[in-house]
Amino acid sequence: MFTRRHAVSVLLSAPLFAGRAVAQATPPLPVMASFSILADMVRQIGGEQVAVTSLVGPDGDAHSYSPTPADARALTAARVFVVNGLGFEGWLTRLVRSSGTRAKVVTASTGVTALKAEEGHSHGHSHGHSHGHSHGAFDPHAWQDVTNARIYVKAIAAGLSEVDAARADVFARNAAAYDATLAALDAEIRAAIGAVPRAQRRLLTSHDAFRYFAKAYEVDVLAVRGVSSDSEPSARQIAALIRQIRQGKVSALFMENISDPRSIQRLAAETGARIGGKLYSDALSEAGGPAATYVEMMRHNARQIAGAMAQG
Repeated sequence: MFTRRHAVSVLLSAPLFAGRAVAQATPPLPVMASFSILADMVRQIGGEQVAVTSLVGPDGDAHSYSPTPADARALTAARVFVVNGLGFEGWLTRLVRSSGTRAKVVTASTGVTALKAEEGHSHGHSHGHSHGHSHGAFDPHAWQDVTNARIYVKAIAAGLSEVDAARADVFARNAAAYDATLAALDAEIRAAIGAVPRAQRRLLTSHDAFRYFAKAYEVDVLAVRGVSSDSEPSARQIAALIRQIRQGKVSALFMENISDPRSIQRLAAETGARIGGKLYSDALSEAGGPAATYVEMMRHNARQIAGAMAQG
């Protein structure tokens, strides 16, 4: 029987249910990320409160990416555009201008101490910066040091909160939890690499994307190509790498998910050096792969590197 007391109860509870309905009906914040690693970071911080799309997807090479008219149209629907900066997205200014987007551009690397393109040779690196496409004065691959990724998280959370202040508390909580995960990941990587004798921490990769990793975790890294994956090594540079490998200056060779493996395979064939596996540098793997998130990517890379170097 519907009494007056029931009627009052229904009336009192109605605003509460209406408020919940409104909250649930609020659409997620539309965010565009320039490439898959940043898209994952946005998802970790935003959770269900964001709808993220990535211009360059898993296993995609942002170095050789060329924006399409469809990309420009998609960007107009975003309220936030998260980019790496440091010259990584050479097409960025052109895309933003052509799209006419009003999205807030959030530069994730804000606050990072960037490595200059010429730095790092004291660690035994050989980079070949003089050939091919250049990103400019700085090496843009700062996310390869997890300490820098934690700075990325702060910049992304601040950008999301500035555009969507109503959900700032959610972004802050998620960012804090993610930061704790990254702190533990950094310690895990340091322990894994630290277990390898310093003299054995030498490796060669397809392109020069691991200098931040090398500096942070004390590894010597050689690269077939320069900072950009679309630069091509000269015959002289290949010959120099072959000499260094034969002199025992490299413990393992690694292919990358975004690079043509033939140069590494050729070096292995000519020197007898072992290929240690595949690393993920500028892009995540597809869902279900070994590097579907940033955390999984860094853990995979560290384990591959440490395992190969430990075998000498």
